[in-house]
Amino acid sequence: MIKGFVDFIKQGNVVDLAVAVVLGTAFGAVINALVENVLMPLIGQLLAQDPDFDNLFAVTLPGFDGPPMRFGVLLTALVNFLLIAAAIYLVVILPMNKFIAARQALLGQAEEIAEEENITLLKEIRDQLRVQTEVVNPAAFAAAIENERLLEEQRAQAEAASAAQGRSRLGRARNMLWGKD
Repeated sequence: MIKGFVDFIKQGNVVDLAVAVVLGTAFGAVINALVENVLMPLIGQLLAQDPDFDNLFAVTLPGFDGPPMRFGVLLTALVNFLLIAAAIYLVVILPMNKFIAARQALLGQAEEIAEEENITLLKEIRDQLRVQTEVVNPAAFAAAIENERLLEEQRAQAEAASAAQGRSRLGRARNMLWGKD
């Protein structure tokens, strides 16, 4: 049981997942710092107020003594989500897309040549397989077999007639020799 657990832990997937969680947590802190300390104050300056909308839309129901419904908290969470999504796009996705495009531009020509060669080779293989596995018309195939059978019968009859004729000639010659004719 312990050996199975150790094997499970040593698998690459578990280690990769652990590294991804740790890096994701650390990167999440970076993104949150960017949003909370750079982007939210910028929004506060643009709005000329605190970017915290928690108490902005507080609604208290008449005859209800509980806490008010604060729609501003939802608005703050929505703004935070949009800012985090934009920050991730600008910091991670956009640079990675540019990096991938530049890499493919460098390696793209070699890959295209290899792809063209592979496609040409695959087309040749397809054509050879098509020739090797070509389906014959069943009626034409049956007619060809019937013709071969008829030719064999005609050959056999011709050989039998030839043999019979040879025997009859031999018989006639023997009869002449023995004076039976």
